[in-house]
Amino acid sequence: MQNGASDVLEEFRRGNPATFGPAFEALFRLHQSAVYGWILRMVRNPAVAEELTVETFWRIHQAHARFDPARGFEAWARTIATRAALDWMRAQRRETELPVDVVAPMSGDPAVAEEIRRKTALAFGRLPPKLRAAALLAVVEEMPHKEIADALGITVAAVKVRVFRALRLLRRDLERQGIRP
Repeated sequence: MQNGASDVLEEFRRGNPATFGPAFEALFRLHQSAVYGWILRMVRNPAVAEELTVETFWRIHQAHARFDPARGFEAWARTIATRAALDWMRAQRRETELPVDVVAPMSGDPAVAEEIRRKTALAFGRLPPKLRAAALLAVVEEMPHKEIADALGITVAAVKVRVFRALRLLRRDLERQGIRP
């Protein structure tokens, strides 16, 4: 890490009124895009991702004293962003549809493929938020389990368990809807 970057992180953590604002602004400019992208992967809605990015940086601002520069800002910000996204998902109705682009297009009859995508998106939307986040990041975004574990603040084994449970629930839901996965 460059000395200038470590100075910014230390000023941010200390919260000195004279230097905190510029340090926070520098961190915001540097990490805003990555935080937005991370949240967008989970919520699949650009407008919501923008709102949650602002919420995430508000939470970061409020928690500056708990920041550990040795851990790194990116991992800490990703953890806070994940919690904001999970809070938002919990607040949504379980029946809320995910965009149909969550499901890969299928070959064959376009009407049948569209129905399968719609039903799969509904099934994803009915998953508990913790399972939905792990499944979206692992299965749809194809992110490494280690990266997901770091962001969710759980072990790699817990990520695997959540993905397994999510896929099992998805299979059951799709079978109830008349789709054989």
